Amino acid sequence: MKVQSLDRTFDILELLSRGRQGLNLTDISKNVNLHKSTVYRLLSALMTRGYIEKRDTTYRLGLEFVELCSLYLNSLELKTEATPVLRNLSQQSNQTVFLATQQEDEMVYIDKMETFDSIRKYSIIGQRRPLYCTSLGKALIMDRSDEEIREMFKGKKMNAFTAKTITNVGSLIENIGAARKKGWTYDDEEYENDVRCLGAPIYDYRDYTIAAVSTAWYAPTAKNLKLKDMAEMVKAAALEISKRMGYRPR
Repeated sequence: MKVQSLDRTFDILELLSRGRQGLNLTDISKNVNLHKSTVYRLLSALMTRGYIEKRDTTYRLGLEFVELCSLYLNSLELKTEATPVLRNLSQQSNQTVFLATQQEDEMVYIDKMETFDSIRKYSIIGQRRPLYCTSLGKALIMDRSDEEIREMFKGKKMNAFTAKTITNVGSLIENIGAARKKGWTYDDEEYENDVRCLGAPIYDYRDYTIAAVSTAWYAPTAKNLKLKDMAEMVKAAALEISKRMGYRPR
């Protein structure tokens, strides 16, 4: 798409964002000073992607556009609301705590909290990890149906990072099925040897999974750590952040 077409497309989106009741083709054409045929072509492209919807003869912003904006706003608000909870979880568990969101078929770290201040925390922010072999990744897709998970990994190679890495969809679905019943996910040295992690999903006001929180520890030095106790702490933290994001438990 040419730059001029992009400019015209944004002119239309900005116009519709200001019109609560929507606008018809003629009104849009007049306001953006474009021929109806050009406006119709751009509107059709936007409708195909879900960014605009049409009711009778009226065009308005579509759900995909609203979803895009809400994801961005959630990411800004999420870190603000999650910070004190992450700090408390790190102190309570005496472990490193992570916050992550999903981008396509990977999870992305957006925050990290340790029991002491360290500049190392910023080195991991923005890094990506696979969904299938991390507690955060599993938590992010825990509410997906088995069929959705199967479709997500269809035709994609699941690389082995350790001897414990899950490398087939069937085993992943079984693993996540068990996690659904408990309400938390577990990475038993599946991505990195001697490192174990426990995670839980974070929901927003729509009951959508928007992020996940986890604790991680070095297995050889945490032999007395009790998974049940850690799970309760992580689940409580995830629920607290979810409530701050507008989630209301059923």
